Amino acid sequence: MGIPVVHVCTVTPISLTVGANRIVPAVAIPYPLGNPKVTGQEEFNLRKKIVERALLSLTKPVSEQTVFDN
Repeated sequence: MGIPVVHVCTVTPISLTVGANRIVPAVAIPYPLGNPKVTGQEEFNLRKKIVERALLSLTKPVSEQTVFDN
């Protein structure tokens, strides 16, 4: 068994095409883990949510491609 990984991405269909098994959608191509139009605290909260979702996905067993979007 290998090391579990998660692909945090902005274009989920590409991740599905290349065969990533744990996929966490990000915000947008120029700013995958942030949003420069919000306050610093709002951006921190957004980043924290995405990273927490990615870490949680690493604890879930998967047998097929899975998108963790909530």
